[in-house]
Amino acid sequence: MFAGFSFAGSIPALVTPFAADGAFDEQAYRDFVEWQIAEGSSALVACGTTGEAATLSYDEHFHVVRVCVDQAKGRVPVIAGAGSNDTRVASANLRAAHEAGADAALMVPPYYNRPSQEGIFRHFEALAADAPLPIILYNVPGRTVTDIQPATLARVVTAFPQVFVGVKDASGVLARVSQHREACGPDFCQLSGNDDLALAFNVMGGTGCISVTANVAPKLCAEFQAACQAGDFVKALAYQDRLYPLHDALFTDASPGPVKYAMARVRAGFPETLRLPMTPAGDASRAAVDAALAHAGLV
Repeated sequence: MFAGFSFAGSIPALVTPFAADGAFDEQAYRDFVEWQIAEGSSALVACGTTGEAATLSYDEHFHVVRVCVDQAKGRVPVIAGAGSNDTRVASANLRAAHEAGADAALMVPPYYNRPSQEGIFRHFEALAADAPLPIILYNVPGRTVTDIQPATLARVVTAFPQVFVGVKDASGVLARVSQHREACGPDFCQLSGNDDLALAFNVMGGTGCISVTANVAPKLCAEFQAACQAGDFVKALAYQDRLYPLHDALFTDASPGPVKYAMARVRAGFPETLRLPMTPAGDASRAAVDAALAHAGLV
């Protein structure tokens, strides 16, 4: 159904810029997308967690996706955040992402409800029935309180290999890269959801990272991933050492507060506005970001 879809390299989970009044800043976003492509990002995630999707209305969400698709103009794939804790809403989001022109969808398991592993499987089974887009599973238990266990992921992927083309794994459990390779095969697309673990993740068989840091340092992240794909892990380690303080600093306060502060530092005029309940990074976080940006040679 979606044979041939594969994702690799540095894929930023794009922040969503807001003007001072809180409205979506479309021009800033278009400029941001253009910069990301020019710097070497291999795909783009629109309206993920870092994009403050939880604060966007349905219409805003898919307007942002449409703008991302329109600006990318097919030069790189666009992956739309489309998850929900209501299976019917998630199915409608898949259709909306397809209509907006996205190339794939990023789907978390149902959050808050805390379904069983059987419930997680049935959720994705229902989505697979009429999925108009390939789906990348997104396992992030720290946010969803729902963990797609390796056996469940393997069950989903082997039942519907034509739909579920990859996983963004933010579980932080590196052994799962090997577990997923064993269960789903070496060609199954595995993307790290943690920048700080991306080197080890790739060594174990991962193909890239859906990245927070790539918002701020897209060229360095793309070069890091290129070194990994070339098997040059000595070079990749040098990039890891250069980028690690930034990986860490961007989570010294609630994300994406530190990310937007860092963006304003590296791109003059980029709006730092967030929507409540998210708030700007505090002073200690800003100091950590400043030091990390200097360490990476970005300021």
